[in-house]
Amino acid sequence: MIIVLGSSWAVFIGFTLVLVGGCAFLMGQAVANTWRPAWQLAPYGLLLAASNRFLVFALFGGELLAILPFIFAALVLIGLAGIGFRLTRVDMMVHQYPWLYQRDGLFAWREKAPG
Repeated sequence: MIIVLGSSWAVFIGFTLVLVGGCAFLMGQAVANTWRPAWQLAPYGLLLAASNRFLVFALFGGELLAILPFIFAALVLIGLAGIGFRLTRVDMMVHQYPWLYQRDGLFAWREKAPG
């Protein structure tokens, strides 16, 4: 499993998931708050994964040019950014257009019934 992570489990969970994953979540919120489309999460997530890969290399002695850990971290970070994006977009739609939409679960909204 070290091949996929590029470092130890502790580094992956503590650094990539908690620290950089929190940054990815905030990135998703920022993209949603500026009404940008969701596809923009992918290039931003790849840049964040590249910086994560460098910091794991510089701070914890991981491999710098390992492609599998980069792809795995990029998928995890883009997924966390997507969660932040969707939660923020649902919140925006429900609060900015309360006469049109109501919350339908955590990740969705629906039109209000007429009358």
